[in-house]
Parts: sequence; structure tokens; C-alpha cells
Amino acid sequence: MIRSGTTVDQMVRAIGDRIVTGFLRPGEKLDEASLAARFDVSRTPVREALGRLSAMGLVERRPNRGATVAVVTQEHLASMFESMAELEAICARFSAERMTTAERRALEIEHQASARLVQLGAEEDYEYFNTEFHTRLYRGAHSKHIYELTVMTRSRLAPFRRAQFMLPGRLAKSWQEHDVIVTAIMRGDVAAAGQAAKDHVSIVSEASAVFAAVDPKKPGTDSIGMST
Repeated sequence: MIRSGTTVDQMVRAIGDRIVTGFLRPGEKLDEASLAARFDVSRTPVREALGRLSAMGLVERRPNRGATVAVVTQEHLASMFESMAELEAICARFSAERMTTAERRALEIEHQASARLVQLGAEEDYEYFNTEFHTRLYRGAHSKHIYELTVMTRSRLAPFRRAQFMLPGRLAKSWQEHDVIVTAIMRGDVAAAGQAAKDHVSIVSEASAVFAAVDPKKPGTDSIGMST
């Protein structure tokens, strides 16, 4: 629901989700005035939101042509998730090796508490927890450069990662995958933690592929933009 006082972050999320799930189709024009009216804001924050979505690869902006929904090929999406899987594996391995006792304990406590969200089917709350969970892994790596690279890559995939929670049973499966990662980190098992994190992102990638479709303007080209 679009409400008055909507922030740029909320607009980025709302527009991005509509692109990924097919409400906005590849090649569709994104009119700033229409979006500003829908969000009840001026055109300036809309322009900023479209700029951020452009940096994420979901919106294409061309001089004198305005903004349109970008065609995200399945190949490009797979490439981004492949990179994400490797970065998350690095973070998990480093976390298993470098996390302090307090950090490990906090990770375990929050993970166990999130089981309640799964039982309640609280998708939005679990999605927030999921972001926090992965951020703990990135920080637990104790590597500023790896942290920055991972957060930047995650931001580009955020709408696709959110979309997975629309699938039946995905919350419970996500928790189980997290449990394998947490168990390995608590044991200090570097190899197992890395593999579990990589497997987890690979599964997320497969779940997100549900939202891939063929771009009607380019027959034979797989692209994101339509729910199947």
C-alpha cells in the first residue's frame, strides 16, 4: 500500500518488488509524474528512487527517453547470484574462524528466536530478520573490504531475495538452511560454514528463478519481469 510520507527506501522497495513480480513489465515506461502522484511525493524523491533502481540494474535510464523497466536476463541474474554465493561463503568461513564468543552467541540466539516467525508465517518480519542474519555473517567476517563488496552485491539482488518468501514453505526451508550455517559457525567448522552458506544462496537463486519469464519484445530471451 502506498501512503503519504513514503520514503525513498520504501519507493525503491515498492517499485523493485513490482518489477520482479511482473506488475511492471520489461520495457514499460516509468513516468515520474505518475509515480509521484501514486506515492504522494514530489518528483525529486521519485527521481532518486529510479536512480537507485538503475544502479541495481532494474531500471534503464536513457537521455531524453526517461526511465523504463530494464530487461534482466536469466544469465545476468544467475551471474549475480553466483557472485553472491561466493561472497557469502567467504563471510561464513571467516565468521566461523573470526567471530567472537559474544558474536556467535548473539547469532545463535537470534536464529533460534526466528523460528517463532516461521511458525506464525510472518513473512515481513522474517524477511527483516533474514537481512539482519546475513548482515551478522558479513560483520562477523571482520573484513571491511569483504563486507562492503557483499553488502553492495546484496543490495542489487534485494528484490529477488525478497521474492523467494512468496513461495509456499520457503520460510521454513530458509530457517533450516540458516540452521546448518549457524551450527557450523558455532563448531568453528570453516569448511562446513562456507559450503552451507554457498548452498543457501544457490537455493535462493533457484527460488528466485520462478519469477523469470520470456521478454515478449525479444523472443527466445529469458528475462525477469513476469510471475509464472
